[in-house]
Amino acid sequence: MSSQPPTPHLRRVLGLPSLVLFGLAYMVPLTVFTTYGIVTEMTEGHLPGAYVVTLVAMLFTAYSYGRMVRAHPYAGSAYTYTQKSFGPHLGFMAGWALLLDYVFLPMINYLVIGIYLNAAFEAIPAWVWVVGAIALVTGLNVLGIRMVSRMNVVLIGIQVVFVVVFLAGALRAIAGEPMPSITEPFFGDGTDLSMILGGAAILCLSFLGFDAVSTLSEETHDPRRRVPRAIMLTTLAGGVFFIVISYVGHLAFPDWQSFTDPDSAALDVMRHVGGTLLAAFFTASYISGAFASAMTSQASVSRILYAMGRDGVLPRRFFGYVHPRFRNPVLATLAVGALSLVALVIDLELASAMVSFGALVAFSFVNLSVIKHYVVNEGRRTPPDLVKYGVAPAVGVLLCLWLWTSLSGLTFVVGLSWVGAGFVYLLGLTRMFTRRPPELRLGEVERDDDVTVPTT
Repeated sequence: MSSQPPTPHLRRVLGLPSLVLFGLAYMVPLTVFTTYGIVTEMTEGHLPGAYVVTLVAMLFTAYSYGRMVRAHPYAGSAYTYTQKSFGPHLGFMAGWALLLDYVFLPMINYLVIGIYLNAAFEAIPAWVWVVGAIALVTGLNVLGIRMVSRMNVVLIGIQVVFVVVFLAGALRAIAGEPMPSITEPFFGDGTDLSMILGGAAILCLSFLGFDAVSTLSEETHDPRRRVPRAIMLTTLAGGVFFIVISYVGHLAFPDWQSFTDPDSAALDVMRHVGGTLLAAFFTASYISGAFASAMTSQASVSRILYAMGRDGVLPRRFFGYVHPRFRNPVLATLAVGALSLVALVIDLELASAMVSFGALVAFSFVNLSVIKHYVVNEGRRTPPDLVKYGVAPAVGVLLCLWLWTSLSGLTFVVGLSWVGAGFVYLLGLTRMFTRRPPELRLGEVERDDDVTVPTT
């Protein structure tokens, strides 16, 4: 009798530093300059104050992600947490909404790469850069998460070098001019709080990345301990990064009303601080950051699709396949690369709208999952437990709902259309709810090369 060969599974190769670098690469530290001019004008020169509000809101949700990783250290992120807490139907809808975040974020990065490189090399069409970036990123992801992790070190390093140069130039510019108010960039006299809050709703997209760390739980040593720490460290590091850079930038160039164009306001700041040379360095660094984010976001969404395929929610033989040599979901990775070609026809505004809607829906589900799992299912209702598993995630839910209601009308049109399509698919999958969608089979995902994780 011939025995069946063991089913390939994901390999645990990541530690805490790699997880934090993965999250920061996903965030793109220089994304602070993407909406620099837009939010600065919206908040009338109080971008750092808006970032403080957003960081506080994101820390509550990051805390909830950490709680759910401890309970369910598997690939799948909000999809898995909602499924195990509220059942497969809501789990599917959370995963479907989550795809808006993960599928379209790589497209935003490819669009940015094409726009900036086309501006630098006008003879080469933007679509050539987009296709080339998609091919290279997909190839690196096929080689495995370890290759992505190594590339992240290089690309994050480039951005760190730029930030050091920018901060040095900005401080020199500040020293050569009359000392500005050190508190004005946060909350000055006559500050309109509603403007600050409106800007914070847009800036929540800058923090996308801490949640992506949870998708690597099955490729991390001791995920119940390391992934929650990495999530909080990524959120804090990214928030401090954004606040410091925007604060120094506002002190060095406080005349926000003189921006040539809000969309390219960062170039006005760079030219003021360091001339055309710094502006060119910024362009190169920003492209490297977009490339790093494209790699990490494509790696994340391929694992979301893998988790859904492994469950049978999506075709298992395709999306649930793990390559026996590379030990990663190769077919799901290739599918994401093919889907990313939509970046050739979609615009940046629409892609951003889809990302924002999906992210906040997923964040809300994760916060609610903490309450359901710990307070309702496990009955943890002592005063300290109610604070940790009831009050904290409830605040996270309320903050996410507030941010959600601050989004544009286009976001709701596109987002609700996507949710409606997912509901129709769910009806077909369950034959009009006459049967349950497939559920996560824990025994198939807890095997490891060097760590034994108890099954339930």
